Amino acid sequence: MPATAALSLVERYTAAFAGSKQRFEIAKGLFPCGVTHDARMMDPFPIYITHAKGAHKWDVDGHRLTDYFVGHGSHILGHCPDDVVAAVQQQMAKGTHYGSCHDLEIAWGQLVRQLIPSAERVRFTGSGTEATLMALRLARLFTGRPKFLKFHGHFHGWHDYVAISADYPYDAPGVPGVPADVAKYCVAIAPNDLQRVDATLKNDPEIGAVILEPTGGHWGAVPIRGEFLKGLREICTRYQRVLIFDEVITGFRVAPGGAQAFYGVTPDLTTLAKILAGGLPGGCVAGRADILAFIEPRPGQPKMRHPGTYNANPLSAAAGVTTLQRIATGRPCEQANAAGTRLRNKLNELFESRDWPWIAYGDFSMIRVLPGYRGPRPSTTAGVNDGFIPYNGDINQLDGPKNSQQIHALRQAMLLQGVDWWGFAGMTSCEHTDAVIDHTVAAFEASIELLIAEGIF
Repeated sequence: MPATAALSLVERYTAAFAGSKQRFEIAKGLFPCGVTHDARMMDPFPIYITHAKGAHKWDVDGHRLTDYFVGHGSHILGHCPDDVVAAVQQQMAKGTHYGSCHDLEIAWGQLVRQLIPSAERVRFTGSGTEATLMALRLARLFTGRPKFLKFHGHFHGWHDYVAISADYPYDAPGVPGVPADVAKYCVAIAPNDLQRVDATLKNDPEIGAVILEPTGGHWGAVPIRGEFLKGLREICTRYQRVLIFDEVITGFRVAPGGAQAFYGVTPDLTTLAKILAGGLPGGCVAGRADILAFIEPRPGQPKMRHPGTYNANPLSAAAGVTTLQRIATGRPCEQANAAGTRLRNKLNELFESRDWPWIAYGDFSMIRVLPGYRGPRPSTTAGVNDGFIPYNGDINQLDGPKNSQQIHALRQAMLLQGVDWWGFAGMTSCEHTDAVIDHTVAAFEASIELLIAEGIF
């Protein structure tokens, strides 16, 4: 009898996650692409989760998976922290939506103002996308200038204005579904080039604001560090343009006060979400009182209308207050950053020891890996934000065209090893212990061996 051929990666994945495949067959007839978020698209099918706790989540087939999605960045405390769960349960019994003001919104706003250096005033929204939409509208009202400047690869939600140049190719003439008359108000340039910023603002007086992810677009695919932020602050002050830090991911993750506190650079406006609401829906704009004053009725001044059914809803406020009280101690950020640093350095030790053309890089609790890399390697003792940046920070190399086959194959292989790794990237929480990190490194070793054997890398 001939020996049975070894199962391929896809066959092994399909057999191991049969319950997820069954559910996806139903979802394909219900949702476009069968999913409810673009990041959940996966070939041949995504996984379906039943519950989560700490650094792990469990799928419908009973696998325990170490999680590096961490609620798309919102769970720095890990999944279902006991204090946050208790706060939400208690609030649920009292009411989910009063349609009225309440004490928790005051406590929540006070914590934001305590932690975020730019937060003279705070206005809650339903999401991070709503927050960037509000910040840009406030900037237009304050400056009287209709345009704004953003950077290639920086993601600020999915509303029309910010969709321009968010993804490769960055010089595309337009974005499907976004009218040209809207797109013309967005000016996009490559990141980390202060001379280009200076020239752009100098030559276009219609630009009233500059918005960026302060650690780099797509949470650090091309890292940005303090020197650029300080230079950007000086340029915006000199040209009297509003500087907006989009800290939807970095707020309360990089440090209790976000990237602005860590680097000592205070923007005019800050957008926040994710960790802000303890993993529940919620966002806010925090910043200068004279800019947020455009939400207030004032004689002789236009008022920006701002409704929003779920703004500062009691459930999100309960989760947010409890989460930010923990964040204020500094420990969750320190622990998540230490986990991210350990994972990057351990992965680079692995890649070097096996002479594999891979590299791990990134800052704070955000980790990225690149295959097919042959070049200088970072120190395996790098700190939270001083690691080597590959390709001299070239955005087209670090955040350019994506090989979806390789991305899906790596995720399949890692899932078979008990780790849910987000494409070529991941984020840690304070629940990612040394043992969890060591298991992840072992999973990478086994996965890459499998992918090499299959000829995928």
